[in-house]
Amino acid sequence: MGSKWDIFTFTTTLLLLLQMITFVGAKQIGVCYGLNGDNLPSPTDVINLYKQSGIGFLRIYEPYPEVLDALRASALLVAVGPRNEEIPSLSQSLDAANEWVKANIAPYADTVAFRWITIGNEVIPGEYAPYVAQAIENMHNAISSAGFDYIMVTTVVPSNVLGNSYPPSAGAFSDETRSNMIDIASVLSETGAPLMLNVYPYFAYAADPSHISLNYALFNSTEAVVIDGQYKYYNLFDAMVDAVHAALESVNHGNVKITIAETGWPSDGNPPFSSIENAETYNKNFYDHVTKQGTPRRPDDVMEAFFFEMFNEDMKPTEVDKHFGFFYPNMQPVYPFW
Repeated sequence: MGSKWDIFTFTTTLLLLLQMITFVGAKQIGVCYGLNGDNLPSPTDVINLYKQSGIGFLRIYEPYPEVLDALRASALLVAVGPRNEEIPSLSQSLDAANEWVKANIAPYADTVAFRWITIGNEVIPGEYAPYVAQAIENMHNAISSAGFDYIMVTTVVPSNVLGNSYPPSAGAFSDETRSNMIDIASVLSETGAPLMLNVYPYFAYAADPSHISLNYALFNSTEAVVIDGQYKYYNLFDAMVDAVHAALESVNHGNVKITIAETGWPSDGNPPFSSIENAETYNKNFYDHVTKQGTPRRPDDVMEAFFFEMFNEDMKPTEVDKHFGFFYPNMQPVYPFW
């Protein structure tokens, strides 16, 4: 007879596979679930809304027990991570990583389909950046020793980890982020986990509408806008992602794949750039694009991806940040999508 961990792992994996099979109608794309609102529905109602909408993946920004309890037996594939301020201790101590797994993964792993653990959300560049690679390694070792090695451990970075991204083939990590990104990419190369990337064509377009066309930002261009050697770019999203691919290649880690941790378009808060029409157009076109094909540089790599986000959240710091949701807090859709 195998060890108790062998039996536990087999049972857990079988249960999660059975859950996923029963959720065959789910769309293979996710939505981030933030809680920065004072009028949001209960976690149970939210998870039911995910299931009713046929959404396949869910990302939360820390292990809220009430959300994890609501996720039990939901079959949603889950991304979760520690709070950014926990990263130094997770980096400096394998025991800290073991305790985090014991407290936040083990009690739920028999009925919650964890797929990703995210060590840091946009902490590079920043004070926590030097700790991320070792924290990923410690967390990977912790989940492996606990029998959860089907969970991938990674980090979430913003597009501004690049110092140069035009044309996309010139993508390179900035001087400030280069050494940290090399360390992170080295760990991900060894473990096989993807790099998670936040990509927002909206912000690039809104900052420079005289040089970036709305059609290029919304996936509506019918002709190549950027031609970079053999690669033709019809949308800004592909160009932004391929710049990161090029940066990974430049540090000899082109084998690291990318998962989109956040993307979206606000329905209000900064008109005329933000509008319901533009949000609906971007998100529908993004969905049609990313679920069928990769980028020009990686045409066969269909990326896993998360939209940002499920609800309009009234406690976000800026007006535009409050309007990325697919749903109002009363669970009525902002526009037809799901």
